[in-house]
Amino acid sequence: MASAFASLPNRVTVVEVGPRDGLQNESASIPTAVKVAFVNALSEAGLPVIEVTSFVRPDAIPQLADAEDVMREIERRPGVRYPVLVPNLRGFERALGAGVHEIAVFTAASETFAARNINATIAESLERFKPVIERAKTQQMRVRAYVSTCFGCPYEGEVKPQAVLEVAGELIDLGVDEISLGDTIGVATPRQVADLCQLVLRRIDSGRLALHFHDTRGTALANVVAGLQSGIAIFDASAGGLGGCPYAPGAAGNLATEDLIYMLDGMGIGTGVNLDRVVQASLLIAGHLDHGLTSKYFQAATS
Repeated sequence: MASAFASLPNRVTVVEVGPRDGLQNESASIPTAVKVAFVNALSEAGLPVIEVTSFVRPDAIPQLADAEDVMREIERRPGVRYPVLVPNLRGFERALGAGVHEIAVFTAASETFAARNINATIAESLERFKPVIERAKTQQMRVRAYVSTCFGCPYEGEVKPQAVLEVAGELIDLGVDEISLGDTIGVATPRQVADLCQLVLRRIDSGRLALHFHDTRGTALANVVAGLQSGIAIFDASAGGLGGCPYAPGAAGNLATEDLIYMLDGMGIGTGVNLDRVVQASLLIAGHLDHGLTSKYFQAATS
């Protein structure tokens, strides 16, 4: 009898979001040199994509006010991509000046979350992205789009899969290369993941879809398996489990990179990532935080 896992992808791309999504809400001030060393350590671990920072207004996210300096000082390893988040055309121009070659934009599948998070309706956010994407394409840049609250909203509750499909479809029409569907408040379960993937994959090729899970209720890894079974092979994760969402009350950190890699290694799914070196990268940043890291593998490896 064939294994239940026989049809899973044999290789997965892990998108490391710790330096941006993971650090943006930390209360402890982290020196630029430490952020640079963190990114460099993640590069050495073999992570193929590392989201470095965000070019939002410095007063909006003080922790990432040094975006230009971080981008200029990191060591860029051949074959590794270093995207950054940009909120608008002004942020894009700053990123361009810092030598960025890949960007990401951000919207939501829930109107209330979009209003609270980016002070715009979903339609307004998409309109705001148009000139950014156009400028990026003139520079031959790859563009990623995040869609948050794909499984639930802290203000509206359940989010209909059709709403996610509509936003994702519009982003594809705008010219983005990849879409990351986010479980911002960590409410998703495997059946929901499978159902949403089945719907969205009718419109968008699996090679252009990523999944971004939070582990608020302990279901992130189970949701990854559901994503794998649906044909998804790109997953976001954060070293040590860093991160959360200031607009999503009670949201725990992102799926931990260590936990994801450990599981994928055990399933025989290749990533090219060295687990021990991810732990070392997490150790490096952990010494500059005012709390412990939530990654179960990290805790086991360092106890």
